Amino acid sequence: MTAQVDYLVVVFTATSGASGELLGSDEKELEQLVWQLVDVKNKTLGKVNELLIKPDLSDLTEEKEEEMEDGVEESVEEENRSQADNVSTATSLETALNLFHLQLTNEVNSAGAGTSACLCTDGALHIRQVIHPEAASKNILVPDCFYSFFDLRKEFKKHFPTSDLKALNVHIMADSLSVPVDVPAMWDPSTTQDPSAILPAGIAVQQVQVMGSIVLALLSEPLSHTFSTQERVSEKFETGTCSKMEKVCDNTVIRARGLPWQSSDQDIARFFRGLNIAKGGAALCLNAQGRRNGEALVRFVSEEHRDLALQRHKHHMGNRYIEVYKASGEDFLKIAGGTSNEVAIFLSREDQIIVRMRGLPFTATHEQVLTFFSPEDLKETCPVSGGKDGILFVRYPDGRPTGDAFVLFACEEHAQCALRKHKEILGRRYIELFKSTAAEVQQVLNRYSSAPLISVAPA
Repeated sequence: MTAQVDYLVVVFTATSGASGELLGSDEKELEQLVWQLVDVKNKTLGKVNELLIKPDLSDLTEEKEEEMEDGVEESVEEENRSQADNVSTATSLETALNLFHLQLTNEVNSAGAGTSACLCTDGALHIRQVIHPEAASKNILVPDCFYSFFDLRKEFKKHFPTSDLKALNVHIMADSLSVPVDVPAMWDPSTTQDPSAILPAGIAVQQVQVMGSIVLALLSEPLSHTFSTQERVSEKFETGTCSKMEKVCDNTVIRARGLPWQSSDQDIARFFRGLNIAKGGAALCLNAQGRRNGEALVRFVSEEHRDLALQRHKHHMGNRYIEVYKASGEDFLKIAGGTSNEVAIFLSREDQIIVRMRGLPFTATHEQVLTFFSPEDLKETCPVSGGKDGILFVRYPDGRPTGDAFVLFACEEHAQCALRKHKEILGRRYIELFKSTAAEVQQVLNRYSSAPLISVAPA
């Protein structure tokens, strides 16, 4: 998206864990969100707002409550010492995000109708590795304003092209732009001995104040910088197909291990929320017997997003921790790449939910499958999307049936209704049903093709 905005919202976050370049890598919860409005046209700064997130003590045990109360007393003292112009508190992440959105909307609207605002952060971690992953793990809807932002480091680099993005920080940018820093002991992450150390109290407010000054320096002459190209966070994962002839960059692929066997590509996308996965870029791996082995290959839109994904090594999906390793483009194509026109046509109908059938009688017909999901004598039916065209039987190269099929459903409700028929009888056999993915369709067909294409994962 390219458009000049009226206001920039300089934002800095702090969790209860690591800071600097390890921010968000330890799954610690968001505790502090500080922001300041910058008027782009008039080159003026608004007030500094600090939002503290503290859990509701009534939900905790007595022992934990005492610990928290001690912490809250310290936090109250910190609030009294805070350099922010406006300090608010929230009891949960959801309340905090909504309060932030409300305060921001009110402040922007007070400037006049039709004004636009966009977040601006020191690097991508605050948005991509803190807010979106925690919200996804708690099933919280993130306000629209968190889906686009300017990376201050990348904007700075346009004028200082030799800068190392990974090494850049507010301290270096301020020094390069000769921005006067009022704070006598400004935190410099590059000099911190322990990168996993918790951010010192009051630092977030200082960071935002200096970031605001950096933005003004970029906007002013002689640089006269224009903030126009925003970064986007993908709102949903797009399914799709991948040709074996496609070139997949090695630096964009990871292998995830330890997935629950029933995981779908959407579950994988939720685990990596905040990072942009390429279209059709989540491929579940199968073992030699055609069953899922708890691994997946994931392809991201760039090396930057792949590197951020690697920082989620041993983060949790439910109660399980997921291991994340580097993989190659060749690995991804072995799993997700395909050449069949029949499959391409079957998968070309977007926004369809795929269910895999295993254990079908070899004589099963389209009509029997349609009746299995929508029997005439039952009220609860789950119509197959497109009728016969929504069913794909998997066959060996000589045309013999394998006992596998994939079926399309138009919505989640119909798919869930279909999955409730797991282990019901068709003919004389019970049928296994699983929620599936476009990549799994391709992989199952690859498995039954004349040449084996799937390398068996190590035990």
